[in-house]
Amino acid sequence: MTTRRAFLETLAIGSAGFAIASSAKSYGQIMGSNDRLNFAVIGLNSRAYAHLSSLKANKNTARISHICDVDSNILKKFADSVQQEMGYSAATGKDFREILQAKDVDAITIASPDHWHTPMAIAGLKAGKHVYVEKPCSHNPAEGALLVSAQQKYGKLVQMGTQQRSSPHTIEIVDKIHNGLIGRAYFAKAWYSNTRKSIGTGKQAAVPPQLDWELWQGPAPRRPYTDNVQPYNWHWFRIYGTGEALNNGTHEVDVCRWALGVDYPNRVTASGGRYQFKDDWQFYDTLVTSFEYDDKFLSWEGKSCQGMKYYNRDRGSTIMGTTGSVLVDRDGYEVYDAKGNKASEFKVGKETSSSDLIGRDSMTDLHFANFIAGIQKGEKLHAPIEVGNVAVTMLQISNIAWEVNREMHLDTQNGKIKNDAKAMEMWQRDYEKGWAPTI
Repeated sequence: MTTRRAFLETLAIGSAGFAIASSAKSYGQIMGSNDRLNFAVIGLNSRAYAHLSSLKANKNTARISHICDVDSNILKKFADSVQQEMGYSAATGKDFREILQAKDVDAITIASPDHWHTPMAIAGLKAGKHVYVEKPCSHNPAEGALLVSAQQKYGKLVQMGTQQRSSPHTIEIVDKIHNGLIGRAYFAKAWYSNTRKSIGTGKQAAVPPQLDWELWQGPAPRRPYTDNVQPYNWHWFRIYGTGEALNNGTHEVDVCRWALGVDYPNRVTASGGRYQFKDDWQFYDTLVTSFEYDDKFLSWEGKSCQGMKYYNRDRGSTIMGTTGSVLVDRDGYEVYDAKGNKASEFKVGKETSSSDLIGRDSMTDLHFANFIAGIQKGEKLHAPIEVGNVAVTMLQISNIAWEVNREMHLDTQNGKIKNDAKAMEMWQRDYEKGWAPTI
């Protein structure tokens, strides 16, 4: 087992060799000056391929200089894709801390498991890198608050991967809602439907030779390797993941919050359970959660294993007001009058699906473009961490409400749970000794 102390004792030697190798690979690809930013992509399964696609779409301003994953098979597969898609090779590595030592890395993108998002992002900030972190930005509310503080302390940009914030048609319709298109908007309903299969009952097994299980666990308390966790099913284990509400609900709850113009609610409730299968899945597969404000209301319904669509859509948001309603998703929007009659619509032209676990799309391309322009030109970020963290914290609190089976009353300034010491015990997590993130 490689301990954190042992790693730190050898980091200087290892990082020096890595820096030399990366410089040798990248020298011929730099455009003569700082025309393009060097990106390191960390965590290379699934969503990372959308990062690759979007960095390719922004190849005039960005390039992939480094890639990193603790699974050598996943690393090799992604390296081959970089070569094929970008026409050049990227320096490869197993340990992201070595990549952070590389002076030619300007920004990191994080598509690792949820329990790594905040610790990795904070380490990046400390190393002087800008950070693009997938949602959810944290594993628990305390981490989200810590990441916001770290960004403020170190001053580098942090963009959260809620890419619908960069969707032109969503920006347009939210602006129209804010300007009275449906009167006073007061109720928003969001949903997600999928037909996920059972993850079964895992068995303790030998760690696959291609996987560094110690480094994969990182800040999480140590557990024996079981055969149904990595590379994707970690989402459904509390020690690593955050459930469907954070995995997918973050997107639409963020859109609803944006459209309603609200931040932390007064009250949070959540009801649901694991109904479809009996297996190792530790979260709900069906959840209805609500967020109540003084004069507005927001709800999200998640069905991980039941594909019934609403409005013929796997996912979306409906914003309702005093004179009409708006249905908006990743594919466009529809406007309705107060009686539910369609008044107008806009379609992007390409339909998305909840079964797509990668999510290559123009929204992500534009979200990366906004991030790059923020670094290079000072453009305002569409999803800066202090904005993105609000929806994440709200949904993490809904997980807590579900876990303890009672409503949560919040301090609307910071989202903390009031008058419930037991619930507040779940505000943060236990870390493996020596791995807790600090700023």
